[in-house]
Formats: sequence, C-alpha cells, structure tokens
Amino acid sequence: MKFKLEHQDTKSKARAGTVTTDHGDIQTPIFMPVGTAGSVKAVHQRELTYDVKAQIILGNTYHLYLRPGLDVLEKAGGLHKFNGWNKPILTDSGGYQVFSLANNRKLTEEGAVFKSHIDGSKHLFSPERVMDIQRTIGADIIMAFDECPPYPCDYGYARKSMELTHRWLKRCIDRFDSTEGKYGYSQTLFPIVQGSVYPELRKQSAEFIASCEREGNAIGGLSVGEPVEEMYAMTDMVTDILPADKPRYLMGVGTPANILEGIALGVDMFDCVMPTRNARNGMLFTSEGIINIRNEKWKDDFSPIDPHINSYVSSFYSKAYLRHLVIAKEILAAQVASIHNLSFYLWLVGQAREHIIAGDFATWKNQMVEKVSRRL
Repeated sequence: MKFKLEHQDTKSKARAGTVTTDHGDIQTPIFMPVGTAGSVKAVHQRELTYDVKAQIILGNTYHLYLRPGLDVLEKAGGLHKFNGWNKPILTDSGGYQVFSLANNRKLTEEGAVFKSHIDGSKHLFSPERVMDIQRTIGADIIMAFDECPPYPCDYGYARKSMELTHRWLKRCIDRFDSTEGKYGYSQTLFPIVQGSVYPELRKQSAEFIASCEREGNAIGGLSVGEPVEEMYAMTDMVTDILPADKPRYLMGVGTPANILEGIALGVDMFDCVMPTRNARNGMLFTSEGIINIRNEKWKDDFSPIDPHINSYVSSFYSKAYLRHLVIAKEILAAQVASIHNLSFYLWLVGQAREHIIAGDFATWKNQMVEKVSRRL
C-alpha cells in the first residue's frame, strides 16, 4: 500500500491524498461503508459502485470468522471473490465486537476468550490468530487486535488496556511480518491508538504507534459514548503525532458533522454504521439537513429526496414516495434510504476533497457543519 499526500489546507489540518492498493486507488478523505458480514445491508455491490460510488468497504473479522467461516472464504478465494467486490476492503480486527460483548468474554495476556452470539460456542482471539484470520479473509487493509476500553473508565483501567493493546500489537506485527497473503496480492497492517480520553495516554499511545512505522495508522476507542468535545480533542492531539505521510483512520465515526470536523483535524478515513442503520429507521441525511421521513410533513412532498446528490435514488424518488414505503414497511424503503444515505456520505467527503484542493475548505466546512446538523 502507498499513500500520496497531494494537498494540505492552509487554515486547518485537512488534507487530500490517494491511497493505492492492489485492488485500486482510494481518494481521501474517504468514508467507508460498513459491510459487517461481507454485505452492506440492503445494498447491491453494483449500487455501491455506480450509485453510492464507494471506493472501499469494510468487513468484520468477528462476524466473518463465525459466519460463513474461514473454510468457505478460503475456498472462495477470499472475501473479494466471495462477495464480488473488486475494490479495496478493510477488515476490523473484531476487537470492538469483543468489547461490546463484555458479558460473554474474558481478557487475558494471551487474548480474548468469547462466546459466539450465534450458538454460544467458545473461541479464542489472540493477536496471532486474528492476523491469520484476516490473512484468510483477504482484506487489503487489516487492523491490529486491540482492546477498546469502555467510556467512562478510570485512568488505571485505560492505562492497563492501552499497555495490553501495545503488547498485542508487537505480536500482531511479528505474526503479520512472518506470514504472507493467500491470494496473490499484498495486505497492509494498521496499528490502533488507544488511551480513552486521557491526554497523557493518548500521547503515549500515538507515539508508540508512530514508532512502529507501518503504512497507515488508526485511532480507536472514540465514538464510544464520550462527549464530542473529548473526541475532537483526542483526535487533534493524536493527528499532531501520527506521521503526516501516512493515512489516518478514525474508527467508527460518525455523524456528517463529526466527519467534517475530523477531516479538519487531519483524518483521512472514516467508517460508521450510522448511514445504513439510521436509513432503516427512516432517518435521512441530506445536503440541507436531517429528515425523519416518517413525519407527516413529508406525506405530500413530491420533491426529490436530495437533488444535490449525484445518486439515482436521491434524484429519482420523492420524499412522499419514500415516506409511503417506510410507513408501509416495504423492503424497498430500506434499500432506497440506505443507498441515499451512503451516497450522501460519499458526496460529502468528495465535496470536502474538492474544497481542500480549491483552498477554501475551512470556510465551506463551517457552513456545512451547520447545514447538515439541522433538523428539517
């Protein structure tokens, strides 16, 4: 993997670049749709490519390991062949899923023992095992195995968790560097900065991760319930430390406003389930603000969902029709709303890139944060 930094905003830390992988280029800043089980919910790969214009999607190690399982994925030739997506894929290590299943897991120095949410069977995720699993899944970018501490947590817990994550990272790097991919293309390992909302720990973790000199780096453990001001403060601190010539990925973030502020703080890559999860509940993100399509006010609004978004569904379907589909509980509602929301997110980061290149990002960002945050 290579990263070329192409433009730097003069009034913020926003930047535009290109990540090059064996499955294609990714223009940053970028939003990555989440395909937890190898599928972005309610969206075909063709729609992801031509309507949403996604450049990279995510899969999740925990879920893919349990179902369909590594045997199936290896026989298929990896996740790209299995799901038909021929562009880059990133896999989360499963650390967040293990964290979210706290009642069903036990952490040790060796790794995390957890029970499957499907059948209750016991499994061990060690750093070495997670590297092997992600090698088999075949993502272009794979994540180090970490512990994601909860919010709130006390300083002592956050420190011990960070130190464990660092020890696990050394083992991840050793295993990754001593193995090869299975499908004839290269893979890249991203370490993850932790440290909760404690500046001293975040600084220490970012310095350690930077010293590992991998091709890209991630910021984890934010967007887990902390105030947005804390998220921004920790992100700002960490991006000052992580090397400028490598992509920075803020994991699990977030709202349109979060993404715009993250870009201004020097982040290049984002992911979040929010666009599709909220779409299935009738919440739409648009260039003018947030719409609850269930509201009566949209019943006879026959204007397009969002004519500013270069997406078929956004300009073809009306708000009234989509509201009808949602109220009638038609499957098409989830499809249209999901494609629209993802299209909006990709449009938003694309606009950010254009304004970074044009040199007026900071002014545009401040206006857009206000617009995309208001309730219509």
